[in-house]
Amino acid sequence: MKPLILMRSGGDIASGCVYRLRRAGFPVVINELPIPTMIRRKVCYGSAVHRGEVLLERYVARHVTLAEAKAILERGEDIIPVVTEDYRTVLEALTPDVVVDAILAKRNVGTRNDDAPLVIGCGPGFTAGDDVNVVVETMRGHTLGRCIYDGSALPNTGVPGNVGGYTIERVMHSPCDGLFTARRHIGEEVEAGETIGFVDGTPVVSQIAGILRGVLASGLMVTKGFKLADVDARCEKSHCYSISDKALAVAGGVMEAIMAFLYEESKKQTAHKGMSSDIDLH
Repeated sequence: MKPLILMRSGGDIASGCVYRLRRAGFPVVINELPIPTMIRRKVCYGSAVHRGEVLLERYVARHVTLAEAKAILERGEDIIPVVTEDYRTVLEALTPDVVVDAILAKRNVGTRNDDAPLVIGCGPGFTAGDDVNVVVETMRGHTLGRCIYDGSALPNTGVPGNVGGYTIERVMHSPCDGLFTARRHIGEEVEAGETIGFVDGTPVVSQIAGILRGVLASGLMVTKGFKLADVDARCEKSHCYSISDKALAVAGGVMEAIMAFLYEESKKQTAHKGMSSDIDLH
């Protein structure tokens, strides 16, 4: 059986990684928050926490208990288990061969390099050779998806990546603390100046025209500055429902890190067997 991979986060970048790993035959378990806050919900396996079960690009993710996740793995079911128990509890119960932290918190929120034989951190906040074994670059540009074995990813600039010619303008943040209520839905076209939702009665307004690629689920409490929505000026509706180029690029880096690790481990085992054979011969 292929090594078990524990994915911290069921967000859009993490889901791209999960998709590619499952296509390659790796069993993956997703560890998500009990109340997820992703905005690109249509391309997130972690949305199973809200919906019970989601289908994204051929794979079904299901919100299950930790015990149910273990049973799914034992039976070899073609289901991606999504669990919401505490990370340390999940780690102890599953003892994964690989941990991938794709939370994208811009800081390390509790991942250690001894959590598994191979620990991968996506984006800034990790240092390869310190708190993780490998870092995968997440910033758009020439180094996107590159594996870093010594040092860290590029620092967070605070400026969203360029999509359709827009950066800061395409992302909406909460104007205040309060309860968020969405007025528009993912996949709908919006105009510049249009209200897409409210935070305790304060309107959340789109700065540009385009398609609403992501929006936070209604009914969640947010703080001022919290990311609420993302508008794509390219107006390609299919992009709202398919894994992005960025997610797949990061996934390629994660896959490379895992395959390189397995290759090096196999070489060690082969060398060890060779040494054992030499000893037996004499």
